[in-house]
Amino acid sequence: MSNISIIGLGQMARVIAARALDGANAVEVIGRDAAKAADVAGALGRGATAGTVGPAPAGDIVILAVPSGSAVPVVSLYGDALAGRIIVDITNPFNSGATGVVTPDGSSVAQEIAKAAPASAHVVKAFNTVFGGVLAQGRPVDVFLAGDDAQAKANTSAFIESIGLRPLDTGDLKMAQWLEGVGVLMMGLGRHGVGNYDFSLGVTVAD
Repeated sequence: MSNISIIGLGQMARVIAARALDGANAVEVIGRDAAKAADVAGALGRGATAGTVGPAPAGDIVILAVPSGSAVPVVSLYGDALAGRIIVDITNPFNSGATGVVTPDGSSVAQEIAKAAPASAHVVKAFNTVFGGVLAQGRPVDVFLAGDDAQAKANTSAFIESIGLRPLDTGDLKMAQWLEGVGVLMMGLGRHGVGNYDFSLGVTVAD
């Protein structure tokens, strides 16, 4: 069992929180609006707790389920309160048409978060290639992840497995920029090749 704090109260935050509780993990949901966070925790039930942005999160794994442009400011706001934590970045830095990313060339939101985080924190990119609606259906989908710290990736992978999903390590944190590109690819597939967003990407290993 993992101790998870989820910063954000949107669809992905709620879906991941519900799946985490299904996997017998401890869950704290955090939002700027304390009343809304309490409402979300109450709706989730099963021991979920509520927190507000600012005080140190309760979880060893802190999931950033906020708009991509808010991720670095939120991490900066917490500062040393995130020391020693695993910070899981699930964001996609789409441009206004979701046809590209708005991060600097050669970088990613996850890499920018790592620059803002305490030195003892470890950033892992994960969940950005899974649509919230698909995740809510309980499918055993693949979750691609990237990070520089092997133990942080192992702990994140254990959490992913606890909620019935398969973690697939893509390499170190610089791979996050390509995972964010996959997010753009999925939006294109949803609009064109597939025609909806009720799908997932995964890996099939040939016999």
